[in-house]
Amino acid sequence: MIPHDEQRRSKIRWLPHPLLTLVLTLVWMLLLNDFSVGGFVLGFVLGIVIPLITSQFWPARPRIRAYGRAFVYALIVIWDIAVANVQVARLILFRRAASLHTRWIVIPLELRSPEAITVLAGTITMTPGTVSCDLSADGRALLVHCLDAPDADEAVRQIKDRYERRLKEIFP
Repeated sequence: MIPHDEQRRSKIRWLPHPLLTLVLTLVWMLLLNDFSVGGFVLGFVLGIVIPLITSQFWPARPRIRAYGRAFVYALIVIWDIAVANVQVARLILFRRAASLHTRWIVIPLELRSPEAITVLAGTITMTPGTVSCDLSADGRALLVHCLDAPDADEAVRQIKDRYERRLKEIFP
């Protein structure tokens, strides 16, 4: 008798990433800027073939412990991006460059999941005024550049409390 996971894999092997298939088909249709049956069929074929060809390079899907917390995290990040846009605009328009406290900070990471670290680095980079630049070779520290951070320790504490703590709840 075939184990359940193996049966499941053999059933959907021809469509390894159905959401990606749908997105690729939709993007193809948008790129064509014209709906035709032939264009849709070609987009759908590409949507099936591309994931099939690249599926061996895809890691296993990340496990997410709490989808509700992930949704809340996404809302917090969207809010922080909007607020940071206003703050950075004020800094650029009304403060002299010499009065900015630009600095590099090192954030020691408690996260171990590569997906969680990637989400943290992406969150930091998407938030105006900060850019994640490098991950240490052992994956235990993230180098971040801050546009204006008068207190480096406070900047580290804010990132760890606002983002890393939540990501530890989302990813196992």
